[in-house]
Amino acid sequence: MESSGHDAAMSALSWVPVNIGGSKLLGKAWFGDTEYRVLLSDLNNVWEEDMSTESIQSRAQDLNKRLRAPVQAFFARLRSVALPCLSGQLHNQSTAQFSLEHHGKHLTVRLKSELAGVPFHWEFRFTHAPVAVVSTQLVRPLLAVTRVLQRQVGELAALLVRKDAEILDYKENGAVLSRGRLQTEPFQEETYRENFITRTLPQMNILQDSLEFDSELQELYLAVSTMRNTSKRKRLGEHSSASVDSFSFVPENPVPDQDQAGSVPSDMRPTSPVSDQSDVRQPSEETQDTDSEQTVPLLPAAVVDASADRSTTRPKKKKALGLFR
Repeated sequence: MESSGHDAAMSALSWVPVNIGGSKLLGKAWFGDTEYRVLLSDLNNVWEEDMSTESIQSRAQDLNKRLRAPVQAFFARLRSVALPCLSGQLHNQSTAQFSLEHHGKHLTVRLKSELAGVPFHWEFRFTHAPVAVVSTQLVRPLLAVTRVLQRQVGELAALLVRKDAEILDYKENGAVLSRGRLQTEPFQEETYRENFITRTLPQMNILQDSLEFDSELQELYLAVSTMRNTSKRKRLGEHSSASVDSFSFVPENPVPDQDQAGSVPSDMRPTSPVSDQSDVRQPSEETQDTDSEQTVPLLPAAVVDASADRSTTRPKKKKALGLFR
């Protein structure tokens, strides 16, 4: 199963053509401090191996009985000789030797090198990758790349149409092409698509099992994968913040404290006559001074009506008129 801790690191890498023992493959290789993860594919199968520090230490001791070294030394040598090969880089100057063997659904890549003058051996023991790994690391990003390329072709076609309209406007205003060899026919998208499929595509000699993955496609693959991971982390952050905001503890029978009774709405208070009469009491001047910053208590409707009647009986003061009306 795919390790969640290495998902982001592997998604940030592009598939590159690798040559191991004369076999052409596509590969992804991530090497950490003392752990690694490698994916290989021949477009018929996808293999993976995920190794931790303890597993590397155990296998290194099993394969190298004469060597006694810490896991950091084993891993540093392994990374220096294996990473260039698994990353599609040239390793002509390396003295390491690689060989590849198939064992049913398993794949073994053997490495022979030296460490401190003593022969150093290693084996990458690959197993079939789960469907989820294949989908996450290969299928989905490549489908996203095709959609991006399709969008790019559409924008380029629209640009050519506008360029033809611009050239036509120049011609209608008397412009003349000085070099006839630069003259082109107006762009017709449907005609171009048909000619590309029937004429250009057969000449490209593209095979379905081709393992070519040039630098431009690798760059586009990385850009699409980075955008996908960023949007995924954003969605996860929004979901986590929404889930935190959506849940809060509410007591079944909330009872207001005596000190905060004034801030509780009137419809949340007991409806007994005694409580209604106690709410009508006017606070003393000392209480008003000390609690001036607290929430103003809500009075019952009867009290509000009574205060409104008293306010209407008072004489209204006339506003002073200024010099300018």
